[in-house]
Amino acid sequence: MSTRILMQFPDSFESERLLIRAPKFGDSTEVNNAIRDSFAELNRWMPWAKQIPTIAESEENTRQAALDFIARKDLRLLCFLKGTDRLILSSGLHRIDWDIPSFEVGYWCRTSETGKGYVTEATRAIINFALRELGAERIEIRMDDNNEKSWRVASRLGLKLEGILRSQARDPAGMLRDTRIYGRIKAEGLLTCKGFESNVSDIIG
Repeated sequence: MSTRILMQFPDSFESERLLIRAPKFGDSTEVNNAIRDSFAELNRWMPWAKQIPTIAESEENTRQAALDFIARKDLRLLCFLKGTDRLILSSGLHRIDWDIPSFEVGYWCRTSETGKGYVTEATRAIINFALRELGAERIEIRMDDNNEKSWRVASRLGLKLEGILRSQARDPAGMLRDTRIYGRIKAEGLLTCKGFESNVSDIIG
């Protein structure tokens, strides 16, 4: 077992408007509500969103995510509006390579909360968390080349488009898709805050 499981770092932090934290047992009801609210968009872009889950399925998934966070296998992060229990978006640090270390940021936003700059705000905070607390040498964001709303988030934050992989994966409908890869390395420094950047359509990555 790698010593990564012994790494000590915060399991919660904040951005301007959001509390960003690891999943907990019992988060399933709010996670399930957000998925139901957003299913039409999730079903278009996310391979896992093939059907709306039951509360029990959401609880099982959330508990596994909490355990994976503790084991440092995958770092899912739920983003709540400060002072409330309302889930705004789900994000996290995935495809982790602790030997570098490198991380991939993923995200999906509750449909009723889009257009308010939350994804940009949360992604900035999560990338800076990875750089400061986890010693990240590399951060990347991948998305379907057709998902313009998602790749504009990465571009807005200043990540560099490193390439487009042709016919790299299949979308939820089973069609081949091209995948955009945006990256940032430690030498480029932390991301600076430019306000909430509201009225922006940023949904899923």
